[in-house]
Amino acid sequence: MRTSVSLALKAIVMIALAALVAPTATSAADREHYDLLLRGGRVVDGTGAPWYNADVAIKGGRVAAIGRLKEADADRTLDVKGLIVAPGFIDMMGQTGASFLSDPRSADNLLRQGITTINAGEGSSDAPLGGKVAESAGWKTMAEFFDRLDKAGMPMNVAQTVGHTQVRRIVLGDTDRKATAEELEQMKALVREAMEAGAIGVSTALIYPPAVYAPTEEIVELARVAGSYGGGYYTHMRNEGDRLLEAIDEALAIGRSAGTPVHIFHLKAAGRANWPKMEQAIARIKAARAGGQQVAADIYPYINNGLGITALIHPRHSAEGDEALKRKLADPAARAQIKREIETEGGWENWYRHVGSDWDKIVLIQINAKPYASHNGETLAAIAKAEGKDPWDVFFEIAQAGAAALPQSMTEANVIRAMREEFVSFCTDMGPAGGPAVLGHPRGYGAFPRIIARYVRDLGILSLEQAIHRMTAVAANELRLYDRGRITPGAAADLVIFDLDRTRDQSTFANPNLPAEGIIHVLVNGLPVIESGAPTTARPGRVLRRGATPQ
Repeated sequence: MRTSVSLALKAIVMIALAALVAPTATSAADREHYDLLLRGGRVVDGTGAPWYNADVAIKGGRVAAIGRLKEADADRTLDVKGLIVAPGFIDMMGQTGASFLSDPRSADNLLRQGITTINAGEGSSDAPLGGKVAESAGWKTMAEFFDRLDKAGMPMNVAQTVGHTQVRRIVLGDTDRKATAEELEQMKALVREAMEAGAIGVSTALIYPPAVYAPTEEIVELARVAGSYGGGYYTHMRNEGDRLLEAIDEALAIGRSAGTPVHIFHLKAAGRANWPKMEQAIARIKAARAGGQQVAADIYPYINNGLGITALIHPRHSAEGDEALKRKLADPAARAQIKREIETEGGWENWYRHVGSDWDKIVLIQINAKPYASHNGETLAAIAKAEGKDPWDVFFEIAQAGAAALPQSMTEANVIRAMREEFVSFCTDMGPAGGPAVLGHPRGYGAFPRIIARYVRDLGILSLEQAIHRMTAVAANELRLYDRGRITPGAAADLVIFDLDRTRDQSTFANPNLPAEGIIHVLVNGLPVIESGAPTTARPGRVLRRGATPQ
């Protein structure tokens, strides 16, 4: 905690000094030559302050001057009159950056939303790796992974957590048991190594095996290591439905015990019976904040969540690994037992019951089972009807081969309720998914434009300035990236230029890969990655290591 505060103060001082020495809207600034000049835009600077008309000058990858720069010239000038100029959006749950190594265009779905930075890692992370996985990838440690990203270049910035699932699996595999003292020390060493390489904290996904088997004390020990380096604790909590409030209490207790800030991924109250708990969940977070604990959350603007289809099955069936689970799913007796559990049992995150035991409220995507692959984006009930089969048979057959499930578990009233809170930022919970081969949740292409179109422009839930503040400065502060998320002299020139009247999401469950409209230009570290609505081939992105401040 002390380290985070000192870094924040240092960054604020450095930006303030940069503002003093950098060119400003004076005659001196007018005579400057810049790399890029944005003329005449409506600047929404990320601080929450009202927009204003100004030119924005960029030099050396940073904002150099803001104001009426009539006489200034630049290598390039863009006329952005009538357009919004804002800090680049930050995706608080962007999953992975490893895809940039094989296909930089995989970022297109994010860039075309105006996203310039992702927070990668949700329990799983791209490093550390072990065994054959490490051999195949070509790296083992977080430092080696970061090195690969730096050398390859990326179209956007990546901040990275080290995943608890990752380190547990390396040390314990998929087994359902408590770690020994020696194994816990091995996991702590892996977290320490990742933090020294520049990871921003440790993340958990406590709904999924094998992380679900870990006791709270194990998480505290790993979070304490991250905290000793100024890192945070980022969590997909242990429960988002029947035991939502207990899960929030656990997350807060971990933060207090470990001495780390807490960030809750995709805050929700899943299942109709649990919808009233959102108010209590928010009250618990606000009480913790009022007591001085640093805790925040993010959401995505949809009422369908997303998870692997086998998450509908009790976690104990995954304790022996994926192959053992597949064998169970092929066995009639095991199927009957699993069906009975899903239909009748509570005490675990039962997504089938969260949607009222209605297969028509679970959309399936990324279906690998060949007989069903043409049904991507349809509900399981619709697939079963089209194929003339029992829905349970379809479920087991698809689960064997793998797919993602999108249960309609939430209510828009709760999305709006959370959105109103100042500590809430936003995410896609999808990450890089560009390209026709990846058929995902529509949030992968539409989350941030949807907030602007539906919740700012159409419903007026947030003002434009409030929404941009949450998408940028609030998110940047959560990631300890104090030189991003705001437009001020000395800050990194991650910028999005968009048409407020035209910006909207177009992706749907049936057509999830439709790009958003209205995003005109996107800059990452001062270079265009989206120009006139189309992706460029530039790779100016960086790994944003813990404690990143102006250089």
